[in-house]
Amino acid sequence: MERNALSDRIAVRGMSFTGKHGALPGERDREQRFEVELELEVDLTRARASDDLADTVDYATLHATVAAVVHNRSYALLERLADEIARTLLGSDERIGAVCVTIAKPRLLRGATPSVSVRAAR
Repeated sequence: MERNALSDRIAVRGMSFTGKHGALPGERDREQRFEVELELEVDLTRARASDDLADTVDYATLHATVAAVVHNRSYALLERLADEIARTLLGSDERIGAVCVTIAKPRLLRGATPSVSVRAAR
């Protein structure tokens, strides 16, 4: 890896999924909307040179992975959900050196949207 390879970033913003997460009574009984953003530190040296999708992390794969975690699992805390997403992504592609996951729960509070950000690295 080049010296500056992990200064490369891939971001995926504006993702919205439904899932059953929450610490309050009844929150995990029904699906709610969650907004997710990712920022990955990844070595893009080969992709910059080759212009080949196989040499980078596929955005569609990232999106599908996050969707599966949010929709198919259930946690009380956004912190735990964000950590699970981060660890799942790190395990999915060895080119990912670190990931920051931000999750917002837009309909929890009237007039405010709480969010958490979790960073995990190899």
